[in-house]
Amino acid sequence: MKIIADTHSHTIASTHAYSTITEMVKAAADKGLYALAITDHSTAMPGSPQYYYFDNLRVIPSSLMGVRVLKGIEANILDFEGRIDMSESILSNLEWVIASIHGSTIREKEFSVEKCTELWLNVAKNPLVTVIGHSGGEKYKYDYETVIKRFEENGKLVEINNSSYMSRPESISNCIEIAKICKKLSVPIVVNSDAHFSVGVGDVSKAMKMLEEIDFPQELIVNADINRFKSYLRERNIPLE
Repeated sequence: MKIIADTHSHTIASTHAYSTITEMVKAAADKGLYALAITDHSTAMPGSPQYYYFDNLRVIPSSLMGVRVLKGIEANILDFEGRIDMSESILSNLEWVIASIHGSTIREKEFSVEKCTELWLNVAKNPLVTVIGHSGGEKYKYDYETVIKRFEENGKLVEINNSSYMSRPESISNCIEIAKICKKLSVPIVVNSDAHFSVGVGDVSKAMKMLEEIDFPQELIVNADINRFKSYLRERNIPLE
């Protein structure tokens, strides 16, 4: 299985990534991708771009080198109430909003399955969030079945993140469990590279291998089929071009 859109990527604006927007889009074009979401880290992440960067993403063409460029953000979840580190006024003007937990940005210190379940149930209620980012962290385990049902009810896509195999290997068993529950409940997912350098754009080989091993239905992978992906964009009133 391959993807036709990579909806999680970072540029030099995140400062711990190393390619420009143009370089990332060219990599997507070279690999024949229909779309690439630029989702730099939000303001709480050390070294991240600030408010005006995201406000000014409108200057980037919607289509570049034949690739649909989705203007987005990877927002940081700050607490168990599910608050994230960007204003609603900015989020409402972006096309792709990922909500993720990062150890360097979450303000809470003591974690439990119950508290993390509460966190994700609160995030699920946020109408501005598109994707639930790499939620398999061992420290932040939650009641997967209860919460994933709520993600589906609220139209959130659950992410399977290829980068977890390199940067969060301790989370892989949880990622597999999340994927199995999505399969059981017929919950749509996206499979993303989380590329921090242009050569990684569209590389989801490890994540796809895992999904194939558990016989995950291709029809539930929203970004594995162009018609399926365009249909999702239409449902969210996101322009196709």
